[in-house]
Formats: sequence, C-alpha cells, structure tokens
Amino acid sequence: MLFHLLLSLVVLVSVEDASLAASTLEIEDEELTHTESIRDDEMSQNLTRTNFEQLEKLSNRSRYVARSCKEIQDRYHEHEDGLYFLTTANGMVYQTFCDMTTAGGGWTLVASVHENSIYGRCTVGDRWSSQQGNNANLPDGDGNWSNRNTFGAAEGATSDDFKNPGYYEIRAEDMSVWHVPNNFPLEHWNLAAILRYHTENHFLRLYGGNLFQMFSQYPVRYNVGSPGNRGPAIPIVYDHGDKESTKMLYGPNPRGEFEPGFITFRAINNERAAMAICSGVKPVRGYNTEHYCIGGGGYFYTDQCGDFPSFDWDRLGREQGWSASKEMTEAAVLLFYR
Repeated sequence: MLFHLLLSLVVLVSVEDASLAASTLEIEDEELTHTESIRDDEMSQNLTRTNFEQLEKLSNRSRYVARSCKEIQDRYHEHEDGLYFLTTANGMVYQTFCDMTTAGGGWTLVASVHENSIYGRCTVGDRWSSQQGNNANLPDGDGNWSNRNTFGAAEGATSDDFKNPGYYEIRAEDMSVWHVPNNFPLEHWNLAAILRYHTENHFLRLYGGNLFQMFSQYPVRYNVGSPGNRGPAIPIVYDHGDKESTKMLYGPNPRGEFEPGFITFRAINNERAAMAICSGVKPVRGYNTEHYCIGGGGYFYTDQCGDFPSFDWDRLGREQGWSASKEMTEAAVLLFYR
C-alpha cells in the first residue's frame, strides 16, 4: 500500500514537472518568435534605409554636368559602373550606362544592336538595317548608322536596339564592345558578357570622333563597291576572351575567311552589300561577311536582310557550316566610346 502511494506521488511530480517544462518551452518559443519578429523588422528597416540611401546616391548623379562618362570620371571622381546622366551641347539631358572600371574606365554606352528575331529578315525592330523589308527602293534601310535618330533605353539595351545622342554628339578617340546575352539585367552585364574588348590607338580621331561621322563618310548601303572593299580594321585589346574564343563564336566556314583580333567597319560582301561592323574580326578572304558581321542596308541581293544578316544560315545554334554560335546570335552588341 505504501509502495503504491509513493509511486502515485512520483507520477504526480513527474506530470507537474513535464507540465512546467512544457509551459517553459512555450514561453521560450514565444520569446524566440518575438525576438525573430523584432529582428525581421530591423532587417526590413535596414534594407529600406539602404535602398533609400542608394536611390538618393543615384539621384544625386543627375546634378552632374558632363557630355561623356570620361568627363564625369575626371570632374566628379566617379569610379562605379552604372547609370549616369549626360548633357548634349544643346542642353538635352539623357541617361546612359558608364563603364568606369575597364582599362581605366570612362566608357560611354552609345548604342546596342539586338536581334529581336533571327527569322525576322528586316522586320519591325531591325533598326540597324531595315524595318521596311528587303527593298531595292530603300537601299539605305533605316539609315540609323548615319543619322540622328535615337531609340530605346540604356537599362533595356540587352532587350532591344538602343541609340542615344552620344552616338553622334560625343567626340571620342576609342571604342569598347561588349557582347552580352539577351535580356540580362544591367548590373550583371560585365560578368555575363561572352566577349569584351576595346581599341587603344585613338582611331576615331581620323573619322570625326564617332561612328556617325565615320558612316557618313563610308555609307552602309547596297551596291557601294567591289567585294572585299572595307573601311578601317582596328586592332583590339581583349578584356574578356581572346582570339581563339572569338573564332569559336562564329561558324567553322567563316573561320577560314577572317582573322580575329580586330574590329572592322563597312565590309563589302560577295553580293556587294555593306555590313556595318565585323565584331572581333577582320575579313581577309572569301567575303561572305553576312555570316559574321552585323548591320547593313535595306536591300540585299539574296536573303541576308536583318541586323544579324545570315547568322542562322545553317539553322540557329547548330554551330556548323556558316551559322554563328547560339551564344553570339543570342547576345546584344553594346557599343561604347571614350
């Protein structure tokens, strides 16, 4: 009898201890949840505060008065990549991306060439060739390589064609070119680029200081000369990539026609059509430049129309025959001045 009484007392004490422990755990859980809630609120406030400070910092850039990213770097000692505001000689303010880190920085984004549809063949969106179709009555196409038309937004330069007043307004000495996969956000352009390079021999001094002046001297249109004729071929310095990787971005057949390590302007193909830019290469034989050069006029003798004229000749992405690689075809070409 005594044994059963003692056992009951032990059980009762154990139940009370367990109940007390459970209550203690509940209190601790409530305190922990409260603490986490406070911490989450603090983190949210800090994040909001950080975003506000960053936005305020970016907004302050609108007070800068400069006509190029190089002037912003020199006058205001900015060394961070990102969006900045520039002013034309006539006082118009516009926003663009500044590369403040590559090879000393000070590079101004002035344009991007983006193929909206490799199967489009000079349809709406092909602003660097023609939006009017393959038309013999419009050999210059839209003529945007040598006019003052502007379009697009800097932040969307990998999602659509882009051209700002700096293209014709800035007097530069050198160029930088980035090939960035389509639709990549601005903050990742540098790391995402499949190819980045720049010139450093100040070649633009010889052509009026920008591509607008250059292409005014060397029109990009059908029937401008004999096959093999071209404008300047400028040696480049690689910031990402090299000669071998540049070759592999194009098809196996074109690799026998060009020499990597250059940027070439207004190369004439076998059909006497002028391509605007051969990015990373110099044509040396064969003259099938439509497979590895971009831009052009609004009339081609064969089915080569478009901002990326015949990059898909042997089907997109097959990387055989004359087709460019899928990586090259599905990347926007960003053009910078300094």
